[in-house]
Amino acid sequence: MKILKNNLKNELNIRTERDFPITGIEFIDINPLILQKETLEEITNLFVEELKDKNVDYIVAPEARGFLFGSAVAYKLNIGLLPVRKEGKLPPTTVAKRFEYTKEYGEDILELPKLVNDTYEGKNFYLIDDIYATGNTMKAIKKAITDLGGNVLGEGVVMNIVELNDNINLFSIIDVNEG
Repeated sequence: MKILKNNLKNELNIRTERDFPITGIEFIDINPLILQKETLEEITNLFVEELKDKNVDYIVAPEARGFLFGSAVAYKLNIGLLPVRKEGKLPPTTVAKRFEYTKEYGEDILELPKLVNDTYEGKNFYLIDDIYATGNTMKAIKKAITDLGGNVLGEGVVMNIVELNDNINLFSIIDVNEG
């Protein structure tokens, strides 16, 4: 992995594991970034700075590592967090939309929860996740939200694997290439 951009002032500690979860995939372990309280705070503050002038109603965070960053940012901005769950994690009556998509190493199904006393129509959402590779997770979530009438104002990640996508509008803190 080659670092192309690093907006963190704190030490960058990332671990990788080849052939995990399947052969041919290099897993990027961001746990060291959240284990160091200064780095977690810095990441949170960079997202808050990016979003402070946007009219965001909800941070959208996919399971599971997106929850870690999304909840911290939503808390700091005093807005709601919309956790996107894997299929079967929500009671059926609480699911607003279920959708399938293809990720780097297989198919997956995600579910958007219903909002509390509200609808998606006209609300502004911002997507936050840990790593952006092909972008299929974010694209599927974005489509699901817009299908429900919501507005996606942008997407942000801690780490963007640049060679795997062409998203020039993505906010990223760290940019890398695999090779």
